[in-house]
Parts: sequence; structure tokens; C-alpha cells
Amino acid sequence: MIEVLAKLGRGPVFLAGEVLECVITFTNPLSASSTSASSEMLAWASAQIHCQFHASENRVALPPSDGSKHDVQAENETVFVPNRGERGQCILSTPPKILFCDLRLDPGESKSYSYCETLPIDGPPSFRGQSVKYVYKLTIGCQRVNSPIKLLRVPFRVLVLHGLKDYQFPQDEAVAPSNPFLEEEEGLKKDSRLADLATELLMVATSRRSLHLYNISNTRGKVGTFCIFKTIYKIGEDVIGTFNFSEGDIPCLQFSVSLQTEESIQEEFQRRRGQPISFSTHARHQEACLHTAQSSFSLPIPLSSTPGFTTNIVSLKWRLHFEFVTSGESAGTCLVRGSQSEAITWTGVEQMEVDTFSWDLPIKVLPTNPILASYVSQFSSTNSITI
Repeated sequence: MIEVLAKLGRGPVFLAGEVLECVITFTNPLSASSTSASSEMLAWASAQIHCQFHASENRVALPPSDGSKHDVQAENETVFVPNRGERGQCILSTPPKILFCDLRLDPGESKSYSYCETLPIDGPPSFRGQSVKYVYKLTIGCQRVNSPIKLLRVPFRVLVLHGLKDYQFPQDEAVAPSNPFLEEEEGLKKDSRLADLATELLMVATSRRSLHLYNISNTRGKVGTFCIFKTIYKIGEDVIGTFNFSEGDIPCLQFSVSLQTEESIQEEFQRRRGQPISFSTHARHQEACLHTAQSSFSLPIPLSSTPGFTTNIVSLKWRLHFEFVTSGESAGTCLVRGSQSEAITWTGVEQMEVDTFSWDLPIKVLPTNPILASYVSQFSSTNSITI
């Protein structure tokens, strides 16, 4: 028996274009209850990254696959196929890398191997939607002699930040801060600069603030104004906005604000022409606001959510969805006097004519630092299997 342990050193979330590093340890455990122990042999081990695509048959019409490219060897259990047994299509994969050949482990002995691979920068982000899914995995294949291949899959999350692909790193490395006591490989140095560049680009894009004022009105008149200071955010930030109903002509009884994503399939891949867009609500604020001059809301963008993106099949956009309930009467008739006694009681009217209307405000949501997103990831940094 051999235990295989795979550990992602920095966490299970990465930016496209970064280097994923995983340490794979092979151990021949020495059991205290075992009276006799023997050496174990593995013929080889290999590792490869792939992205698996899933689509809902009820919503997405994919072109038929080319049956002429069927690989007969893929059915052989002694051939390393990272996505063997998984549903969907493998739309992206890196070249496989051999970790070792003919490994012999004595009882109690273990050996570790480091796997490093640059994540493709032109791939889609990790996404689990109502119509499609993009799932990334690192698969480690091991085989004993004359035995089927055993697969250890390590799922991880990929965030995509547009603009990194076109950035050209300066040739003069002297301008970049460095530690003369450490020797860094060129690939790791570039990976570190890539993460620093992404953090800087995100900070610049989301720190711009300018006052955005919107008049809220229906067919009968003005209800109030809405104020927001920016429309570009990172996942993990809070969307904050304020209302001013003091200058409105129509009294507002209640409002709600929902932070939503809209998942739309590109027209050529729609199962039915004009099929509706799928909406998901991530946070919601509701408040009764009759006789309220000003109000505000704060909606957190979950770190586990997917930033906006577009592929050839699906598009994901973010928005604020507003719903307002207004009175059909003037503000002065919304309350009636209950009695003429010294202790005056004011009670609400039993019936009231109301109008409802909604409004959508598009916003842009970008990724965040992958280390921050790793703290709330559903994936584990460590995965294991026994063969």
C-alpha cells in the first residue's frame, strides 16, 4: 500500500497566468500492527492540469463532437487520461509531466516531488452557473506494474483578470526591488511580479470614486434620488449606496436592493431562440421607508462568487436590482388619528393604493487577490489517495 498526498503550497485559488506549484509525496507507511513489511514499487507517476466544461442540455445547444477523433487508447486503463470518467468536455489542458519512473519505497520511506505549471492565461475562469460550469483540476496518475492507473484529482479555482495578457514586463530588472541573499528562478520571479501587477491593476481600477446621482421617478412624478460613488468593485468588497426621499413628490413606502448576476448564453448556442436570462441573487436589502428622508444600504460581494466574464458560450454580468413600492395617495393621508382623547394615537390606514416599479443598474465586478479568496474557498489545499 502506498499513500499519495498532494498539497498546494499557497492555497487553492490562482490567477490565470500564475504558476501553480504542488508538492506530491509518496509514502510506504509502516503499520505498527503489521508483522511483516515489504518494499512497494510504482512504475511511474505523471501530472497534468485540465479544465472540464459542463453544459445544461436544456439550455445550451453545443455543436456535435467529431467522432472521427476518437482515441482508442483512451479506453485502455493503462493510458493516462486526466479526465477519465468525468462528465462534460475537456476544453483546456497542459502538457503532461512525468514525475518519476520505477519508484521503490521501503517500509516507512517517503519521497516528494514538486510539480510546477503556468496556468493558461487565455482560459475561462472557474464558474458554476445554472447553464454552464468551468471546473479546473490537477490530476496525478500513478500505476503499479500490470495494474490499472489510479487518479488523484486536486480541484482548484482560477480567477481571470483581463489586461495581464497584454502587459510587457520591463527588460531592465534593476528597477525592481530584489533580495540579493535569495536566488530566485526566472519563472518564480515573473510569477511574483504577475501577482503584484494584478494587485496594482485591481487597486487602480476599484479606487476611482466619482459621484453618480440618479433620479428615481415613475409615471406620476419623482420619488427621490439615489447616490453611489463607484460602479467597479472587487469580490469581497461592499456595494454602498444612499437614498434621498426628502425631495420626492411621490411617497415611497418600501424599497429593496438585490445584488445579482445575470448568466446569458450566446445566441448561437441557445437551445431556444430568445430564451430567458438566468439570474442569481447574492445579497439583498429591504427596508420600509415611509416618512424617511434618507436611507442607505450595504451589500457584500461574496469572495466565493465569480467576477464578470465572457466566453464564446456564456456571459456573466453583475447588476443592482431595485424594487420600489410607492403610495397612490399623498403623504399626509397615509396616517389617520385614532381618537380624540388626551393620549393621541396614530394608526395606519387599513387600505392604500400602491404602485410598484423596478430599475436595474449595471456594475462591474473584478477578481481580488487570490490569497484572500483562498481563505473562503470550498476546496482543500491537501488531497490524498491510497493505492
